[in-house]
Amino acid sequence: MGNRFHACASCLHFRASRTEQGMKYHCSRLGYETKPNFQFNCWSPKENVRKLMEKERGNDRENLH
Repeated sequence: MGNRFHACASCLHFRASRTEQGMKYHCSRLGYETKPNFQFNCWSPKENVRKLMEKERGNDRENLH
């Protein structure tokens, strides 16, 4: 099963900037333009996303018992 949180927008290295042409999304780690919903293997979740994942994992464990 995939991780529902895994996307560029939830990564530490995701940067968004507003330009005259619209929003631009950039990965500061990889150094190129990306999209919020793209997924790469180098994903490092933001702190708030890690906490949500841990909380969800804890709820899953409780439901097993």
